Amino acid sequence: MKKWFLALGLLLGMAVAPAEAAKSSEGVLVTVIVLDETGEPIKSAVIRHPEEADRHRVNSVDGKWEGNVLFMPDGTELRFTPGMTLDLEISAAGYMTQVFQYQVRKRRNVVEVRLVAIELDTEQIDEPIITFKQDKPRETLVDVPR
Repeated sequence: MKKWFLALGLLLGMAVAPAEAAKSSEGVLVTVIVLDETGEPIKSAVIRHPEEADRHRVNSVDGKWEGNVLFMPDGTELRFTPGMTLDLEISAAGYMTQVFQYQVRKRRNVVEVRLVAIELDTEQIDEPIITFKQDKPRETLVDVPR
């Protein structure tokens, strides 16, 4: 009977070990929450690594993005590991793009990023004057009698 329990224990131990190994090779989960100056989520924000071609949209309800790996254009995987410095670019329409670095920890990798709204001039602009070489100002035109 003892041999049976010992065999079962060894079997379960072997079954758990590969699962733990696979779990550690997946990378550490990092969560980025994109907020505006008042603390409201920015639903249209995108996140990307400066060397990455893809943009990752945040959740449209709470402004969160979660990931544990990024795929670089050369086909390599950038897995988030404890101690690594992660560079991210966060942008949204109407807000200034923010680039920041984050050092990944073993757990509790939740980062809040607040984007600053772009202030646009609301001053009314008169019709632009575009001149060409052949154009002559109206004041220099001479009236020709008919």
